[in-house]
Amino acid sequence: MHYPRVLITGNSSGLGLSLTGKLLEHGSEVYGLSRRGCPLTHEGLHDIHCDLADRHAIQPALDKLLADVSSLDLVVLNAGTLGKIQALHETPLESLDEIMQINVWANKTLIDSLITRSIHCRQIVLISSGAGVRGNAGWGGYALSKAALNMLTQLYAHELPETQINALAPGLMDTAMQDYLCGEADSGQFPSLQRLKAARGTDNMPDADGAAGILLSRFPDLLQEPTGSFRDIRTWPQP
Repeated sequence: MHYPRVLITGNSSGLGLSLTGKLLEHGSEVYGLSRRGCPLTHEGLHDIHCDLADRHAIQPALDKLLADVSSLDLVVLNAGTLGKIQALHETPLESLDEIMQINVWANKTLIDSLITRSIHCRQIVLISSGAGVRGNAGWGGYALSKAALNMLTQLYAHELPETQINALAPGLMDTAMQDYLCGEADSGQFPSLQRLKAARGTDNMPDADGAAGILLSRFPDLLQEPTGSFRDIRTWPQP
């Protein structure tokens, strides 16, 4: 499926960067929003720096990026932060606030800005995580934020009747985040990390390019799903 105009957040590295590259290869015009900026050079790429932790910077950046855009075929709200894997009672509220700002409130601000600018979006995909459903020990702020993101998606479905909006967990992927999860984080204290270590380097944990290819092949299938719903790529049956 061809997406002529696409907005992607967090496209400076990892999944966002891989999605950007593949969409550009297929002729999409990609509008990117990230803290460090996308390292790719392409005539179809329109990119702007924006720190999503700064809620006041988001709308001006989006207004500049989409100044001449009246519609988008696909919006991928991919930017996110993990936070530290630790016991919830040891996690400062300031850390939770930062995670929630980037993983939840930044996405609300972005969607609100699209609505305010009357930019019609055919499809919005919010990148979620199975962590928001499973609630494993140690995943505190990240799990809380992804659970909230799933509900944010469900609530916006009522307000965007002409837009297909879904939260999608992309499954395991080998990105820089895994360096921390499989290296520094304590898998003895938090056993769910042992599964990640076992999967790294196997087909069960593709790299960002592999994961991006899988997601792009499934985005059209989301159009047949209930709008507002959450899907996990690992448990979502093939059509």
